[in-house]
Amino acid sequence: MTAVEPRPAAPDILSPEFLDDPYPCYRILRDHYPALHHPGTDSYLISRYQDCAEAFRSPKFSSRNYEWQLEPIHGRTILQMQGTEHSTHRSLLNPFFRGSGLEKFMPVITHNAAELIDGIVTGAADNLLGEVAGCGEAELVSDFTSRFPINVMVDMLGLPKSDHERFRGWYFSIMAHLNNLAGDPEITAAAARTHEELQDYMLPLIRERRSGDGDDLLSRLCRAEVDGEKMSDDEIKAFVSLLLVAGGETTDKAITSMIRNLIDHPDQMQAVRADRSLADRVIAETLRHSGPVHMIMRQTEEDVQIDDTVIPSGATCIMMLAAANRDNRHFSDPERFDIFREDLQVDRAFSGAANHVQFILGRHFCVGSLLAKTEMTIALNLILDTMESIRYRDGFVPREVGLYTRSIPELPIVFEPAGGARR
Repeated sequence: MTAVEPRPAAPDILSPEFLDDPYPCYRILRDHYPALHHPGTDSYLISRYQDCAEAFRSPKFSSRNYEWQLEPIHGRTILQMQGTEHSTHRSLLNPFFRGSGLEKFMPVITHNAAELIDGIVTGAADNLLGEVAGCGEAELVSDFTSRFPINVMVDMLGLPKSDHERFRGWYFSIMAHLNNLAGDPEITAAAARTHEELQDYMLPLIRERRSGDGDDLLSRLCRAEVDGEKMSDDEIKAFVSLLLVAGGETTDKAITSMIRNLIDHPDQMQAVRADRSLADRVIAETLRHSGPVHMIMRQTEEDVQIDDTVIPSGATCIMMLAAANRDNRHFSDPERFDIFREDLQVDRAFSGAANHVQFILGRHFCVGSLLAKTEMTIALNLILDTMESIRYRDGFVPREVGLYTRSIPELPIVFEPAGGARR
């Protein structure tokens, strides 16, 4: 008679072991605790792909949790709206983040990426102080990825370039708040100050641009109208605050993880160097394998049964996106990064019909998914165009950090400036 192995202990998402490496814990959750009540956060952890995907499309789950999770820092945003109100606001925002509306901002996106990358490569070409003769060095997070999406957002909104650093400060404060599941009071207080500072900064600008005819995103949001409905000053301010996260943090971490994945898989980096049409595959697989958002919350609107667990109405659920995207019930060999995998639907990866859950599914599918894809594509092509032989600086071992969102906090590289980038 074969002995039955005992069930492993349920992981604690606030434990040092989980923070150090959550991926083995995700496997335990999927295999043994697909709907686990977590006492530390008084929430239910939902970790299997099918359960998460169904929850995002089901009226049994709502985003009412954002009333206490996000509204204190952002104000009331589209994320917590339901029904007609949500549909109206999505119709107001969609034109700016897809099709011709997004194409209008391509020069802004390309210029910001090129300016930062040119600074890195020019400095390397001038100094050539790397560990190997003829090579340059960079720390891509501080030099590029943490600046690029915030600079793009500030420029899209038509705000002064001198305010780039101010927005970066607000961005880091908001992200610290969202990752503060342990409730550190200093982080909460800093987030409250950020809320007031951003409000004091934005509301006068919004009132000023109501009567203008500017072509920047902020002016166009002020004029946008659907069926006689316009966004209020507070709603526009809240959306700008949300953009700091949705348009900053996620893209920052996604680009970092994308480059890390390619350094870790040089054969795949070489493949995309040779064939840039593979860029969509690189981006989609990065979102599945190492997407920046690991968790997102929902609230049950009625009792819900998952496996043998009944989740009561009104409960907070933490949807474990990173766990779902590595579910072997849905993806083969899911721990492997493979841009050539056949079970990821790349042609649908940036739409509401995606078969990964990094951008959520259903009515709350990420409005800015195509903006993120565009920024990642431009970043990838510029890095490959200007840098050859990219590798980690000697002695560097990448280690992820974060809970709600996660990536490596630094990416020190050594590279040879490409022929066209040399002086």
